[in-house]
Order: sequence, then structure tokens, then C-alpha cells
Amino acid sequence: MKKRTELLNKYSAKVDLGGLPSINDLRENEFNNEPLTPKEKQALANFDRFRINELNAQTDDMAFHQRYRELQVMANMYDFEEFLKEKYFS
Repeated sequence: MKKRTELLNKYSAKVDLGGLPSINDLRENEFNNEPLTPKEKQALANFDRFRINELNAQTDDMAFHQRYRELQVMANMYDFEEFLKEKYFS
């Protein structure tokens, strides 16, 4: 758990707020019926699969809620292209 938090803090410190849109930005665009590119659609699908797998892997309520909060931060802060990496396709 500590390792995940350290990685999250390290990555979040590097995020440029003026950069590429996040997963949540893409969801908002989708909700507003704005067209998404195939890459954006793939990133959403990859994130959703990753999120479900991560949450299902948690063994107790505290771990689940902690990981849920971490995933919320990822969806809000990471640029969507992070979720086009190979590790998010499985």
C-alpha cells in the first residue's frame, strides 16, 4: 500500500495541469455528446477494466476504500494516454 501511495505522489507531482485531458475529462466530454477519438475511447475502456480488476482484488473494506480513492485521483489527475500503455490492456 505504501509503495502505491509513493508512486501516486511521485507521478502526481509531475502532472502538468495544463496538459492532456484526464479520464474524467473524457467522461465529461462523452456525457456532453462530444465525439471522442478511438484512442480516447480505448483509454476509457482500459481504465474501466483496470479499475474493476483493482477493486475486485481488494480483500477488505478498508483496502477497497483506499484503492477506490487512489483510482479517483488517477482518473482526475493522470492524462488519458497513461491508460493506453500495455499494462492497462489486460
